[in-house]
Amino acid sequence: MSTNRPALPPEIARRRTFAIISHPDAGKTTLTEKFLLYGGAIQMAGQVRAKGEARRTRSDFMQMEKDRGISVSASAMSFDFGNYRFNLVDTPGHSDFSEDTYRTLTAVDAAVMVIDGAKGVESQTQKLFEVCRLRDLPILTFCNKMDRESRDTFEIIDEIQEMLAIDVTPASWPIGVGRDFLGCYDMIHNRLELMDRADRNKVAESIKIEGLDDPKLAEHIPADLLEKLLEEVEMASELLPKLDPQALAEGTLTPIWFGSAINSFGVKELMDGIAEYGPEPQPQSAEPRQISPEETKVSGFVFKVQANMDPKHRDRVAFLRLASGHFQRGMKLTHVRTKKPMAVSSPVLFLASDRELAEEAWAGDIIGIPNHGQLRIGDTLTEGEALKVTGIPSFAPELLQNCRAGDPMKAKHLDKALMQFAEEGAAKVFKPTFGSGFIVGVVGQLQFEVLASRIEMEYGLPVRFEPSQFTSARWVNGPKDAVEKFAAANKQHMGEDNDGDLVYLTRLQWDIDRVERDYPDVKLTATKEMMV
Repeated sequence: MSTNRPALPPEIARRRTFAIISHPDAGKTTLTEKFLLYGGAIQMAGQVRAKGEARRTRSDFMQMEKDRGISVSASAMSFDFGNYRFNLVDTPGHSDFSEDTYRTLTAVDAAVMVIDGAKGVESQTQKLFEVCRLRDLPILTFCNKMDRESRDTFEIIDEIQEMLAIDVTPASWPIGVGRDFLGCYDMIHNRLELMDRADRNKVAESIKIEGLDDPKLAEHIPADLLEKLLEEVEMASELLPKLDPQALAEGTLTPIWFGSAINSFGVKELMDGIAEYGPEPQPQSAEPRQISPEETKVSGFVFKVQANMDPKHRDRVAFLRLASGHFQRGMKLTHVRTKKPMAVSSPVLFLASDRELAEEAWAGDIIGIPNHGQLRIGDTLTEGEALKVTGIPSFAPELLQNCRAGDPMKAKHLDKALMQFAEEGAAKVFKPTFGSGFIVGVVGQLQFEVLASRIEMEYGLPVRFEPSQFTSARWVNGPKDAVEKFAAANKQHMGEDNDGDLVYLTRLQWDIDRVERDYPDVKLTATKEMMV
């Protein structure tokens, strides 16, 4: 990081705001649980696929997540770890929720990438990694499931270096794999970490050693594994780069820790690594100027809206990442898009599925603001200055379907339900100029199921999704008269999104090419900045 920035106030400097990214099933939710366990936020970690009435994980609160064992909506959690305050944003690992994840990554300063020791880098990890790359996010890697049969350590490291084009430096080195996995040698602190297989919720035992020729090693490690460890660590020290905090901060080097989240092993070392090497809250890009975290005036932006978090109350919570200042409950902030003041009287902090009132928060923190639809994704709140945070995109959906209410008398209610989901960013809703009904657009097929199940659960409305003749949608931009002329000539294809912006619904790529050819003044775009 450039060192010419002023030192942050200690309260801000101790914050670490990060997201966990991974392919489904690499063990992200389990890792999240263990973080909370070590942060003292929960007493007993749950399992995602709980047997019988075993404790379910705390970070998955939607019914569908509990049924399927996947995390669908990104939730935020705050907890203390030593002198640090961790703000962990859990992202949906499922590939059908990439847009939600993408936006979540705009609200964090670093990412923890979880990789399955047997499978290595999988497709979804690669996609999410590309997003981190776009924002030069620092990345820390955790190689999970080392207690199962996993691949050779060098192979895993090579694969990350090749597939993700990033340098890897080992922060720890595994001793044995699968059934023989004993623990790790901590390369940063020169310690031996041994795993306790008997008690999954117990922190591993640490043995301080004086270098790798310490005779104490032989007391804890069988001879064959010790020989292999010494050989591998020597090779690793020669072949792999050293840990360079500057390269880590620029996102060109990732340290890797090995462990087994379900056995609570390697997690504490990873957390120490986040505390020690993770970035403090960073400046936020905005117009007309960048926002620095040490500014005394409060500012923040909404990166996610979650409706009906509490099914008993039709509430909506906007997740706000504070970009600067020291926020106190009851403050009046200006809602930049509408230029109206807004008193934030009951902001919430999330501790897994428990919320509590946030009396105060600092730059880097994430708070929830309950509201009735005033706040949308991309909105900026400030103490008066007209700043707009940039870089929070909305993507064109890749799948479109018509949505109809099971009971035609309830079409009005469906209107309302769909608008809520559109504002939440869970789906795009288009109202075609011709014909009735709505066209719902999503990025992945699973979102249709989630939507149908949520509309039924939260609104008591059975709905059905039917195939649409359209396959994609593009936002229309350009000089007013050109756009009007274009819209009049293509009435069958026109619609509006939930913000009332004009959309061109297409069937084939050919439609898009034709517009580009016949209407050179009109621009069709696949993304729209969420700050209208």
